[in-house]
Amino acid sequence: MSTAQAKPASTSVPPSDADTVAIAAAKEARRAKVFSTITRISKFLDAIGLSWITPILMMLAGDNPKVQGRALWERLGIPVLAVLVFLFAWGQLAPQVKTSLGAIPGPSQVWEQAKVLHADHVAETRKADAFYARQDARNDALVAAGRGDEVRERDYTGKQTYYQQIWTSLKTVFFGFMIGTIIAAPLGIICGMSPTMNAAFNPLIQIFKPVSPLAWLPIVTMVVSATMASDGGMSKSFVTSAITVTLCSLWPTLINTAVGVASIDKDLVNVGKVLKLDAWTKVTKLVLPSALPLIFTGMRLSLGVGWMVLIAAEMLAQNPGLGKFVWDEFQNGSSNSLAKIMVAVLTIGIIGFILDRFMAALQTMFTFSTNR
Repeated sequence: MSTAQAKPASTSVPPSDADTVAIAAAKEARRAKVFSTITRISKFLDAIGLSWITPILMMLAGDNPKVQGRALWERLGIPVLAVLVFLFAWGQLAPQVKTSLGAIPGPSQVWEQAKVLHADHVAETRKADAFYARQDARNDALVAAGRGDEVRERDYTGKQTYYQQIWTSLKTVFFGFMIGTIIAAPLGIICGMSPTMNAAFNPLIQIFKPVSPLAWLPIVTMVVSATMASDGGMSKSFVTSAITVTLCSLWPTLINTAVGVASIDKDLVNVGKVLKLDAWTKVTKLVLPSALPLIFTGMRLSLGVGWMVLIAAEMLAQNPGLGKFVWDEFQNGSSNSLAKIMVAVLTIGIIGFILDRFMAALQTMFTFSTNR
C-alpha cells in the first residue's frame, strides 16, 4: 500500500490592516521628505532666478499637476511670453525710427552683430596665439644658438575683444565694490551702534550720496594722476573708474548696515550688557548675525549702482570696458554701430541681472531672512 505524500499548499497571507497602515505611513513619510527637500532647494532656486524649476520638481514628486502647472505658467510661461511680445514689438517699431546712422536696428540685426563680435574675438585670439607661438620659437632658437641674453618676452598689443572688455568691466566693478564694502560696512556698524556717530556722519552721507559719477570723475582723475606712478601694476584709468564706482556705490551698504545694526532686538542688547561682552564679541556674536539681512540688501543695491555707474565712468575715463566700447562705437558712426551699441546695452542688462542674482544667492546662504 503506497502512501501519497501531500505537498503543503503555498498560501499567501493577506496583509493585515496594521501592515497596510504602516506601508502607507512609510510611503507618506518618504513623500513628505521629498517635498521638504524640494522646499529647501526652492529657496536657492528663487534666489538665482530659477524658481520655475520648483513646480517641475513638485510634479515629478507626485504633487497636484494642475496646481503646479499653474505655478509653472506664472513663473516661466508668462515671462517668456512677455519677452516674445517685447521682441515682436521691437522688431516692428524699431525700423520706424530713423536716425543719422539709419533706422534703429531690430532683434535680427542686433543678433547678427553679436555673432560678428564673437567672430572678431575668435580671430583676435588666433592672432594672439600665433604671436606667442612665433615669440616662443624665436626665443627657443636664440637659446639654442647660445644667445640667451637676447631673449625677450613681449605682450600681445592687439585690440581688446568684446569679451575681454566685458571681463575688464567686471574686474573694475568688483574692485570698486569691494573697496566700498570694506569702507561702508564698518562705518555702518559704528553709526548703528552709536547715536553720536550716526548724528555726526548723517549730514555727510546726505550731502555726498546724491552726487553724480560725472561730478566725481574729474576730481578722482586729478587725484589719481597726481598720486599714482605711471609704471604701477594697475593703469590709472582702471583705478580712476574703480574709485568712482566706490564713491557712488558705498552709500546703500552704509545706510542699510546702520539701519540693520540700530534695529536689532533690544533683548539681545540687554543680554550683551548682562554678560558684559567686550565690543568685538558683541559685534561678531550679536550685531552682525542680526543685521546681516539688511547688510546684504545694501550690498545688492551697491553692486547694482556700481555696475550702472561704471559704464559712465569708463566712457569718460577711457578705461577699456563696456563703457569705452559704447563710446567708441558712438564715435565710429558706422552703419553697424547702433546694432553693436544695442548688443552692449543687452549685455549690460543681463550681467546686471546675474550680479543681482549672485548677491541674492549669497544672501540666501549666509542669512536666515526669507525676504528677498
